Amino acid sequence: MPRRKTTIKAVHQADANHQVLSLTTEVSDRTSFRRTPCRECPWRSDIPAGAFPAEAFRYSAKTAYDMADSTFACHVSGARKPTTCAGFLLRGADHNLSVRLAIAADRFDPDEVHSGGLELYAGYRSMAIANGVHPDDPAIAPCRGGDELDFLSRPYRRQQGA
Repeated sequence: MPRRKTTIKAVHQADANHQVLSLTTEVSDRTSFRRTPCRECPWRSDIPAGAFPAEAFRYSAKTAYDMADSTFACHVSGARKPTTCAGFLLRGADHNLSVRLAIAADRFDPDEVHSGGLELYAGYRSMAIANGVHPDDPAIAPCRGGDELDFLSRPYRRQQGA
């Protein structure tokens, strides 16, 4: 199996203490991702709102746009060992082109990611709004995901042996 080469596509400073990393993985490599949401995952609805600035959610929203080509990075993994966030994969990656291509190319198996019984926001919009982004903010208007449809928990998966 080839070595994973997940790279940081973009860095955006959300405030003095937080930055947003957008990730990309080379087509031939297996995607690097968390298997379960971490204890401070912003996708967890039991985490107090405000741990991350609203600007971080505005900037990261593009990972949940239709046909997005970058993914939402796990903040715990950080820049030293970038991985895709499990919460994002479970609730925000429904229409993400990078994730869909990884599934089709057998570089990512959605069955390897689980909530661990934790309650997660239904989608990117609901997570961003709960964390201070105004519901009418144009940054979250194009978001698609679990608010509409939960792609990764549907039977729509790559066919075995295909």
